[in-house]
Amino acid sequence: MNTDAPTHIEHDADGYALIGACFEVYNEMGNGYLEDVYQESLEMELTERGIPFITQPKLPIYYKGRLLRKKYEADLLVFDKIIVELKAVKALLPEHEAQLLHYLKATGRRVGYLVNFGAFPKLDWRRRVM
Repeated sequence: MNTDAPTHIEHDADGYALIGACFEVYNEMGNGYLEDVYQESLEMELTERGIPFITQPKLPIYYKGRLLRKKYEADLLVFDKIIVELKAVKALLPEHEAQLLHYLKATGRRVGYLVNFGAFPKLDWRRRVM
């Protein structure tokens, strides 16, 4: 068995906790608000649940192993390992997913969530593992 291979269950418990908080925000707020409203609401929910997060962290980017001056700014970094990109749009587009994948690739983080609060009639979210 190759223990170096990425596992698809990596960070599952933390991911479930994150998505549970997202569902609570969506159930309370519904759709139709701006992304900033959902972000602030989610931050409150994460705090209430004792889930550690950093708001709009500056994520380092590397080129050939060297740190660049330019930084990515994700919406949230949860549990110091999961990148979260929030949207409030009718439907997620390929460029939204590409944004999350770029964050993961550039920073070396392995798990990311793309969460769309603008979808109707339910929360739309995607998990990506690199």
